[in-house]
Amino acid sequence: MKVLVVGGGGREHAICWKLAQSPKVTELYCAPGNAGIAQVATCVPIKATDVEAMVAWAKENAMDFVMVAPDDPLALGMVDALEAAGIPAFGPRKNAAIIEASKAFSKELMKKYHIPTAKYETFTDLDKALSYIQEQGAPIVVKADGLALGKGVVVASTVEEAQKAAREMMEDKKFGESGSTVVIEECMVGPEVTVLAFCDGEHLVPMLSSQDHKRAYDGNQGPNTGGMGAFCPSPKYTPDLAKTCMEQIFLPTVAALKAEGRPFKGVIYFGLMLTQNGPKVVEYNARFGDPETQPILSMLDSDLMDIFEACVNGTLDQVDIRWKKGAACCLVLASGGYPVKYQSGYPISGLEEAGKSATVFHAGTKKGEDGAILTAGGRVLGVTALGDTLEQAIANAYAAAKPISFQDMHFRTDIGKV
Repeated sequence: MKVLVVGGGGREHAICWKLAQSPKVTELYCAPGNAGIAQVATCVPIKATDVEAMVAWAKENAMDFVMVAPDDPLALGMVDALEAAGIPAFGPRKNAAIIEASKAFSKELMKKYHIPTAKYETFTDLDKALSYIQEQGAPIVVKADGLALGKGVVVASTVEEAQKAAREMMEDKKFGESGSTVVIEECMVGPEVTVLAFCDGEHLVPMLSSQDHKRAYDGNQGPNTGGMGAFCPSPKYTPDLAKTCMEQIFLPTVAALKAEGRPFKGVIYFGLMLTQNGPKVVEYNARFGDPETQPILSMLDSDLMDIFEACVNGTLDQVDIRWKKGAACCLVLASGGYPVKYQSGYPISGLEEAGKSATVFHAGTKKGEDGAILTAGGRVLGVTALGDTLEQAIANAYAAAKPISFQDMHFRTDIGKV
């Protein structure tokens, strides 16, 4: 099979790395890809959001299957366009990807189908949003309705901070049109856990639970990022919790989308808060999370291509999905200053040495003219290691990352420990 993966980050590297292990996949391509992905797939210089060019290339080059990984092309309807061109594609159609593309839509869906989530209100008028924040008090959460690269959520500890966030989103257009509508919700308390699940429109199979570290600095301090590291499985996600989530959240979500005429095929990302009143949904994403995908796919013991095909064909209940024993940890090595201002284009050393004891997934990298690997983004690498226990996996990831260096390299020292 000739397979194309759309995207160019650490998540896509993990997906390509896993697909390359499938005997079904004879030719693997990735658009736009990165320097690490180029080691397992042929990179194609097409922007992930260029739906027209991507579909045209897939058609011209007779792709048998396309996997659309990032949120933006899904929200733009890339899967719909590929299907219209007769190419099987993995990922939700535009009308189902809205569960991530609009937080207001997903909150309404949860309210309508009684799926547990935080109390909330939606606003398009800034003054009304400001007075609601004043009435509710803090802590309180302000979310941009649309896609904002995982950065459109502010957990405000004061009324002033919340009102500032609302102004930045609605008035200053910090996230463009994504912040024209904001969702303001109660601040839930408890540990956060992520569960990604494969879905074929009817059936759902959860992957291993995971935990992501969003804040830039140790001790969960600093600005929100796309994720500074992740591990799986989460010790907090017990079998009893898994049963509750399946009955009260996962299956009802799939059934709700189907009932709304928006059957979901692909990966649903359930961001969960384990509150005193049981698990509640923090957010949905319509795709694999990043950096959770790196440790999760490192633990997958089945053929990923088989699973992708089953999701598209509606036969997910017939696939045997197995997981390795133990745990995995992904440590993100980022550019200094990320997620605000940072410089790129620095040479990276130590990759070969690190690769002897872990898998180094590339997120923001490119090849220099002399063939050297250079930094090319905020999150640069995701060093991912396995272990018999979570503690061992974490220690292995940090040990493997030791030889790697580039100018202004920054990483958290407490992944999996807070």
